Amino acid sequence: MNNDREQRAIEMRQSARKFFQYALEQSAVDKAFARNVACERGVLRIREDLYDLSSYSRVFVVSIGKAAHSLASALEQQAGSRFEGIIVSSTEAASQLRGFRYFRGGHPAPNSESLHAAEAVLKSLVTQNAASLVIFLLSGGGSSMVEKPIDDEVSLDDVISTYRVLVHSGAPIAEINAIRKHLSAVKGGRLAQAAYPARQVSLLISDVPDNTPDALASGPTMADSTTTGDCYEIASKYKLLEQLPNTVSELFQRRALEETPKSDDPAFVNSRWWTILSNKTALDAAAETTKNAGFTVEIDNSCDDWDYVRAADYLLQRLRELRQKSARVCLVSGGEVTVKVSHGGTGGRNQQLALACAPKIQGENIVVLSAGTDGIDGNSTAAGGMVDGTTAERAHACGLDVSDALTRFNTYPLFASLGDAIVTGPTGNNVRDLRILLAY
Repeated sequence: MNNDREQRAIEMRQSARKFFQYALEQSAVDKAFARNVACERGVLRIREDLYDLSSYSRVFVVSIGKAAHSLASALEQQAGSRFEGIIVSSTEAASQLRGFRYFRGGHPAPNSESLHAAEAVLKSLVTQNAASLVIFLLSGGGSSMVEKPIDDEVSLDDVISTYRVLVHSGAPIAEINAIRKHLSAVKGGRLAQAAYPARQVSLLISDVPDNTPDALASGPTMADSTTTGDCYEIASKYKLLEQLPNTVSELFQRRALEETPKSDDPAFVNSRWWTILSNKTALDAAAETTKNAGFTVEIDNSCDDWDYVRAADYLLQRLRELRQKSARVCLVSGGEVTVKVSHGGTGGRNQQLALACAPKIQGENIVVLSAGTDGIDGNSTAAGGMVDGTTAERAHACGLDVSDALTRFNTYPLFASLGDAIVTGPTGNNVRDLRILLAY
């Protein structure tokens, strides 16, 4: 590898990191709140709605997900420390807000604290009345952090096994959440039912496709667009019955799943929902900064929920097509890809997709970065990974086998060895994954 080419590759990898970091910064929760929420003289404004806080006998806040603490802190910054409630996240907050109870639920699978959190939330919500205001702050990861099986025969171990089967099934998140909703006492609108007849408003930090907002955290406060029939079809499609624990499989075999509340349920009459941050925020920010750096930019989300190999091939093809029109091009892509895991290595879907690109771009002036905005990719400590036209060659020189890492789903050790893992630590946020492809 000649020195000029190597130096250019290093510079472009550094640029890709910088572009990703900028997108993260522009997607910060406090910035989203400043744009969408304000409070003056005791009147809380959430987008187009006004809430006179003094008119309610009680205002209760439930914040769930990877951004739970960040969201509650941002609400306090805008409206003052006047609230009480429950905060459930998977990480320990550096400091706790006064008036809130904290729970550390599990992710990606529930833990005992997830069950305790669900019990606490349900117990608090059923005490609300028509003079109460409940503010829900929801973000990604909430599905596993607050959980209670709707059937008492299903144990925590059974729930954990079910989550593991679903995550490894290769099903997209919307289908996974359809099943989670129908097995849960808190998902698919059931928290809204518990809070009825209180006035309710939900602020969403979305890590799901824009057209399926009720998939966020498995839609605990929204009418469910999925049905028990969908669940039975999904179970058949991915051959789940032979993999699920007996207590859960038996519910499917007996077709005994309970239907979730739909849009005509009274719980939703006095409910509002606002998405204040989504994948689009990160995509637009990435497009802005790469354009300012002199790249011709296009956003393409076509491969959302695709298998990672198909997504890698599609994105590289699109990038090469763009390159026919301009010398420096950037393709920005959002959403999530699917990976059906068959071995127990260390990595995640972003690193799997990025490394799959390495042999396909060998020798080319291309960089591919894929990372999660939550700072966590699969079971690794990285947010994602990055490859370029020199990756395969550098890996070989270090005695690393790209093909073997992909086959064993053990991509993180390779990225860490090359210095190409994207490590941010947990961001306290989650607006899905971001892919930045550069050709120069």
